[in-house]
Amino acid sequence: MNETNRNTNQRFTRVLRDDIKNVRFQKDVKREFKELKNFYLTEEQHERLAGMKPIRKGWHIFIWIFKSLFLHLTPFRRILTVLGLIVILVGSGIIINDGNVQVNNSGLVGGAIIFIVLMLELKDKLLAKDELAAGRKVQKALMPEQSPNIEGWSLWLYTRPANEVGGDLVDYLKINDHRIGLVIGDVAGKGLHAALLNAKLQATIRALAADYDSLSQLCGKINNIFYRDSLSSIFASMLYMEVKPGESQIRLVNAGHLPPYLVTQNEIKEVIKSNPAIGLMKDFSFTEDILEMQKGEMIIGYSDGVTEARNEYGQFFEKERFVNLLSRIKNYSFENLGEYIVEAVDDFVGDSPVVDDLSLLIIKKD
Repeated sequence: MNETNRNTNQRFTRVLRDDIKNVRFQKDVKREFKELKNFYLTEEQHERLAGMKPIRKGWHIFIWIFKSLFLHLTPFRRILTVLGLIVILVGSGIIINDGNVQVNNSGLVGGAIIFIVLMLELKDKLLAKDELAAGRKVQKALMPEQSPNIEGWSLWLYTRPANEVGGDLVDYLKINDHRIGLVIGDVAGKGLHAALLNAKLQATIRALAADYDSLSQLCGKINNIFYRDSLSSIFASMLYMEVKPGESQIRLVNAGHLPPYLVTQNEIKEVIKSNPAIGLMKDFSFTEDILEMQKGEMIIGYSDGVTEARNEYGQFFEKERFVNLLSRIKNYSFENLGEYIVEAVDDFVGDSPVVDDLSLLIIKKD
């Protein structure tokens, strides 16, 4: 055995040993089964399951998952799967002939055919995973530094996709020495299509920001481009803000995004949105708002990955819990505030799968 094969065998043995040591069988089975149902079953099928008894429910889940999986295959792989099942069902068994017992090995052939189909599907998944990983690297490269330096302001930016790539946008743009642009947005949906439109939205904002002094006109132009170039059912919420180094004013346009929270010494209140999301309608006249910030006051923008985070019981994190969390931030330094919020959401979610991108943009007047 050469050195390469020996190293490969040692690695295989080590990985298998670590897997056996680290696996949490009951939790892992429960999580994988839940993800299978969520991926393959429709909302209507989930509703029908609610009224079924356990045995009947289990049978229907198995049949529906198999049918959905079968329909997801390519035509050639569907034919291979049917052929493999026929060989397994018809060709397997024990044959007794003249007192001799013979085991029919045709079932092994059928199993091998099904295994080939699974290997082909795995190959496709790995190729897609590699492409998404490359896309994730591009998204990370486009993400600004977490705490850019602005005279008179403290800033913390964070985004984390639910999958390899995401549809949330968090950005910092130095337009010139007197204007700093800040963006938090969310393209409808998640995954690859949202990530592509997210990149287009970011590029559009960066290309146009320096050409418009009016935030209303800037957002109107961004809206028309997004409306023109995206699918009819796709839109994006966006909170666009600008600050000037050394000054205390925040100019902002909220285009259908979750209202950010203004945190002052005495209260926590929403800065109510007054415009539709980007891409919903053409030639809309967006309204600009102005906030005069006092020292120590903060604006906290966030995506629905915060308030709509769900735990294993299906409960949402919700706005009320988020506000209660923000009421305790006086106990934390600004540098640790963002991590404190993210950790609180993660603790609430626990072992449940993450279902949405999570983003935060926090700016404080120094």
